[in-house]
Amino acid sequence: MQPLRIGVTGGIASGKTTVAGLFARRGIAVIDTDEIAHAIVEPGHPALDRVVEAFGRDVLDASGALDRRRLRMRVFADPAEKRRLETILHPLILDEMARRSASAPGPYQILVIPLLAETGCSEHVDRVLVVDCPIEIQVRRLLARDAENEPQALAMIAAQATREQRLALADDIILNDGDLDALESRVQALDDKYRGLSRSSRRG
Repeated sequence: MQPLRIGVTGGIASGKTTVAGLFARRGIAVIDTDEIAHAIVEPGHPALDRVVEAFGRDVLDASGALDRRRLRMRVFADPAEKRRLETILHPLILDEMARRSASAPGPYQILVIPLLAETGCSEHVDRVLVVDCPIEIQVRRLLARDAENEPQALAMIAAQATREQRLALADDIILNDGDLDALESRVQALDDKYRGLSRSSRRG
């Protein structure tokens, strides 16, 4: 029987990876589509050839690997370019996600899908958990991590679904406002909940 599939989503820099890691510490299988997206464009993989064909060799670094930052800045600046990249990568990512999900053990599994709201991937999960935080926290984290300035950080946020669109899909919401002790407690409560739902579905 397929384990309960929890789709975890949230805006850029909302803390999805942190939340997923807390579930993993509780013995739960985590399938991260960002990690899959990185893996399928490693040198030697056909997906990288398709990306280079679509965007040119200037998206590669000196070693021939994908320059992810350069490509990310390019697609965030142009919705048409973003759609073109998604058309190449999303089917491959979903296929690999489904393959890993089918063999993952445990009472339930976490599928981290950052673009769940944008891509209509909710059909691939049984419940949606939205990791939420205020936009000002997203901006602060992006400035520390990815963005060169505040306008660029805001543009990266604006390129995704709105906070309201994500929350409208949520079965569960977890606030990640920087209080790690509170975050641990929230994850523990959801772990208990999901284990209970899994037991109920098996009995049913």
